This record gives sequence, structure tokens and C-alpha cells, in this order.
Amino acid sequence: MTPEGLDGADDQETPEGLDGADDQETPEGLDGPDGQEMPEGLDGAVSRDGGRGAIIEAFDEATEQVFERLRGNPVADRVFYTASELGNFSILWHALAWIGATSKRRRRNALRVSAALAVESALVNGPIKSAFNRSRPLVEHDHPHRLRQPLTSSFPSGHASAAVVAAVLLGEPRRHRLPLLLAASVVALSRIHVRIHHASDVAVGAVVGALLARLFKRIWPLR
Repeated sequence: MTPEGLDGADDQETPEGLDGADDQETPEGLDGPDGQEMPEGLDGAVSRDGGRGAIIEAFDEATEQVFERLRGNPVADRVFYTASELGNFSILWHALAWIGATSKRRRRNALRVSAALAVESALVNGPIKSAFNRSRPLVEHDHPHRLRQPLTSSFPSGHASAAVVAAVLLGEPRRHRLPLLLAASVVALSRIHVRIHHASDVAVGAVVGALLARLFKRIWPLR
């Protein structure tokens, strides 16, 4: 008979405060791989702000559905992928600015456009994108054409901000404004079509570009 107060090996209790390995709790604040918290940034802010987040997600999803109908169309794919590539490093906008610089006024404007694009790139791809940590759209299928994959945050779209900066500044005089705004729209929207940006990234990028263009028109007038 086992002495009183001494349980058998099978009945032994675990010392107080020491649970078995299978019952241990995960330390507070550390989630497992499947339960990892979303990094701080725009995605995290959207998830915390139910109302605003729902509006942004609804806008992005509605726009995505529109472009989903265009994807796979050979003409649409070629146009948007080409526009997206031409927008890299603002190649298209620098070229348009300097090819048409046949007079002193136009050369001055070309210089203004290049300076504005340099400032735009430094701001958007530097502190503004760094302030947010938004993931880019998930791509489930291969891209049909060549496409450069950026490594920065998705928010906001640098292609959209650069396109608006260039279109507004190059749109002086006004007779050149419409075709430039159309070209800027194609470049900006191409980022949604090729699944590099969410629609809200492009919308905010366009607003940033408009504000920067307005600032440069004020501090660097052509007259």
C-alpha cells in the first residue's frame, strides 16, 4: 500500500506553476505564425478603422472588378503594360518635356518639369511611402507582358503622382492640356490594370501630384 500522502507515479500532480509543455501559453504579445498581427501601417490602420476601411476596400474592389473585365484583352493589356513601363522613372514625362523644348520658354518649362519630378520622386518614394506599409495587390496569374516589380510600399502610387505633375506643368499653354491629361490618366490607371497598385493608391497619388504641381506653378511661374 502506498504511504498516506504519497500518490503513485501515475497520479503525481504537476508542481504548482509548472504546466506540461502541451499546456503552456504563448507569451503575451507573441502570436504564432498563423496568428501574426498585421504590421503597423496603412493596412493596419484600415483594419482598425472599420468605417473608413470598409469604404476604401469597397472602392478598391469595385474598381478591380472593372479592370478584371479588361484583363486578357490583347489590346488593353498591351496599352496598359506599355504605359506602365513608360512611366517607370518618369521616362515618358522627361522625354515629352525635353523633346518639345524648342524655345527658351519651353526649355525653362522642361527644366521646371524635371525638377518637379525629382522632388516628387524623392517625397513619394521616400518619406510618404515610408510612412505607410501597405501591401501590393496579390497576383494570382502571370503577367502577359514585361513588368518591373517595385519593392516599395503600395501607397501611394508614384506613377500617378508623377503623371499628374508632368501633365499639369506641361499643360501650359492650355491647348496641350487635354492630350497630356489623357496620357497621364492611362499611365495612372495602368497601375491598377497590371495589379501593381490598388485603386485608392492611384487616387491618392493623383491628389499628391496635383498639389505638387500647384506648388511648383506658384514658386516657379513661367511668366
